[in-house]
Amino acid sequence: GICSLVAGVPGLSENITVRSVVGRFLEHSRIYYFYNCGNEEIYLGSADLMTRNLDHRVEVVFPAEKNEHIRHLRDHVLETYLRENSRTRILESDGSYTRLISDKHSDTEEINVQERLMSQSWGKKSN
Repeated sequence: GICSLVAGVPGLSENITVRSVVGRFLEHSRIYYFYNCGNEEIYLGSADLMTRNLDHRVEVVFPAEKNEHIRHLRDHVLETYLRENSRTRILESDGSYTRLISDKHSDTEEINVQERLMSQSWGKKSN
């Protein structure tokens, strides 16, 4: 997708990473995670923060406020997305995306985040 954030620039954004996971559900849900001097903030959104979405459509970005919700989003949902190695692309500092390739011959488990979260919500086990 379109992202104007320049991640990975020394002295400016070296601690920022952008991951894109395009799968069955495209990438229309958003989790924004901020760790500001030890203060965790998580926001959820229905679309990217583009003018067409914010000015011409009804889109929502809202904070997770309860500690139990923040923990679940951080430790379960976001952590699973960060371990995703099936369909992830990483935004490079030059604006290009590099596909995260999982080594099929290693002991690393292949994780398809959308399939995993769907199956967990249905009480089934999947990768």
